Amino acid sequence: MSTEASLPENLKPGLVESAEGVRQLLRQALLLAAAQGGRELCWLDADFSGWPLSDAALLEGLHRWALPHRQLRLLAAHDYETLRRVHPRFVQWRQLHDHVVRAHAYDPADLGERSTPAPQALLLAPGLLTVKVWTPSRASLSLRDPREEAMAYEWFDAIEQRSAASFASSTLGL
Repeated sequence: MSTEASLPENLKPGLVESAEGVRQLLRQALLLAAAQGGRELCWLDADFSGWPLSDAALLEGLHRWALPHRQLRLLAAHDYETLRRVHPRFVQWRQLHDHVVRAHAYDPADLGERSTPAPQALLLAPGLLTVKVWTPSRASLSLRDPREEAMAYEWFDAIEQRSAASFASSTLGL
């Protein structure tokens, strides 16, 4: 069975131009990335409120994906309070799988320091797919595109380098 044959039929490279289409694209891309078992996932969003991170099938897929040699790199603007409020099931998943999560907070001003327009959100599964969310109702998908992937990875990495650790798996206090 070829890798191409394992891609969902309705997950095609190109542009999606509706809010529901963007939500479906994120869900399908996240499910595919978890199922394909890539070593690393990179997610960037201001607050992840529009992502399907409460989806039971997705959380189960991420549970199977979360082996010790894998890493989920998260970048959110300022903090993860909105994610905590909107996606408590994902927060529970994150607590259980702390060994694979590296979460940082970035300054939104860092997104605009490029000569080309920057997406509002990014889902990168190296070697598999790149989803760029331009607006809540417009996103683009590329599959196995080394050039697109390299540019997205470099951009993500540059923002992560200027970010600070955030979203601890548990909070300690007296």
